[in-house]
Amino acid sequence: MREILKVLERDARATPRQIASQTGMEEATVAKMIAEGEASGVIRRYKAVIDWERFGDERVFAFIDVKVTPARGVGFDDVAERIYRYPEVHSVYLVSGTQDLRCVVEGRTIREIADFVAQKLSTIDRVNSTSTHFLLKKYKDDGDIFADSETDHRLMVAP
Repeated sequence: MREILKVLERDARATPRQIASQTGMEEATVAKMIAEGEASGVIRRYKAVIDWERFGDERVFAFIDVKVTPARGVGFDDVAERIYRYPEVHSVYLVSGTQDLRCVVEGRTIREIADFVAQKLSTIDRVNSTSTHFLLKKYKDDGDIFADSETDHRLMVAP
């Protein structure tokens, strides 16, 4: 199953036939294992990775570190749930270090993200502080390289 998942993780459009040829498994076995993975929730969804900047739809992303006072019986979970329910929030992680949660937030402008932090995030009970870091340039994301490599203008050396 791991081999099938690795192929799908890299290319969600891979067909059972293509996966079978890459893994040496039978196509019917691959199709059955994919269906089982979908039914059990191991395969959460299929997605495309879009370079929105190249498309011309610029977006602003920020990494927001959040310091939280944990509550007895729930720790950080209830605050994390309140945060991840906002549509602006892409990801929420419990992390080690001086902050407790790291959020990835998207907006159309820096001002929109600032308003989110000031009006929504910082007003949640037990959120003590936030630290916002704006994404300036994306080089690689989820295994995909976004940086355009420069053309090598050097002359070729022949033996």
